Amino acid sequence: MVRFGDNSFIHLTIPGQPMGKQRSRARNVQTKDGRNFNINYTPKKTVNYETLIQQLFITKYPAFVPLTGAISVDIIAYLSIPVSKSKKQKELMRNGEVLPTTRPDCDNVQKVVFDALQKLAFLNDGQIVRASVKKIYSDQPRIEIVIGEL
Repeated sequence: MVRFGDNSFIHLTIPGQPMGKQRSRARNVQTKDGRNFNINYTPKKTVNYETLIQQLFITKYPAFVPLTGAISVDIIAYLSIPVSKSKKQKELMRNGEVLPTTRPDCDNVQKVVFDALQKLAFLNDGQIVRASVKKIYSDQPRIEIVIGEL
């Protein structure tokens, strides 16, 4: 944990193209006696991405005790610049003059981060009293997360 005055901050970088939480899926299953029912499950891509976030957190903060008080979370999703854009458009994207209005949605990025870090960085996402999510373009796609005690 990094200390800045009286406040504590956790900083975590998730390399690669940012991903949002996908909706849970339902699969219809039939039992041996012929009854049908739905099983809800989380898509494998979401499970794998949450696992990546968890492993990176545990590697960076191996003996971390989850925060118990009120916290703030700031998330910046750096999306890769589309190769199909012109040089001029790419430069505008690099400079932050053109912002991504594509997927993943901010709320889904936030949800995947909150769900992955629950019970590791904080006990419950109900502790989060302030959160911000921002999407910008970058040549190095990643997610930057800063969690602070209030």
